[in-house]
Amino acid sequence: MVGFWSAVLATVFSIAYIVGQLAEWLGWLGSRGGPESTSTPLGLVVLLTPSLFLGSSFLVLVVSIHQLSSPGRRIWSHAAVAFATAYTVLISINYYVQLTLVAPRLASGRVEGIEPFLFEPFDSFLYSVDILGYSFMSVATLFAAGVFTGRGLERIVRVFLIANGLLLPFIALQMYFHWLIWIAALWAVTFPASTWSLAILFRRATTTRAG
Repeated sequence: MVGFWSAVLATVFSIAYIVGQLAEWLGWLGSRGGPESTSTPLGLVVLLTPSLFLGSSFLVLVVSIHQLSSPGRRIWSHAAVAFATAYTVLISINYYVQLTLVAPRLASGRVEGIEPFLFEPFDSFLYSVDILGYSFMSVATLFAAGVFTGRGLERIVRVFLIANGLLLPFIALQMYFHWLIWIAALWAVTFPASTWSLAILFRRATTTRAG
């Protein structure tokens, strides 16, 4: 059941982020719109709150995949856990700092002394940390795909996990080539599709064992 609920939560939090990101790019949250605009305090809260919870739910999901994997495939799931842990640590520090330090200071107009922590797309330390974290997530899903070797639903899970993993270069190289974000935005399809298919897989596994 832990695997099922972590997959459901990862799906919910990722979709919440996707909706928020679309609103941000359309300028509905007070920014100028587009991927290169700096977020307002409202935008930071809307975008980063579900993203913060996504980190923990994704890590628990990958640990659940490790527990589900057969002994012969555990090298893949173990590697996935390692990279998922790195992802979770990096983005959790980043988003917690944004939500508890940066956003309140921005809202009150007191940005002196926190300039290195401002989240500027394509042009800040913490944005670079962010895309490193999501690069590790992509690697984690690539390794997790190695656990699923069957047909049917397992094949669907494997395809979506690999597809998410193949976004790695488009995420990792955004600091150099900003236009790559439009390809990396396919994450909005590959990630929730992989977590939702995993939720179905864990539900079926739980039902089978109960039966």
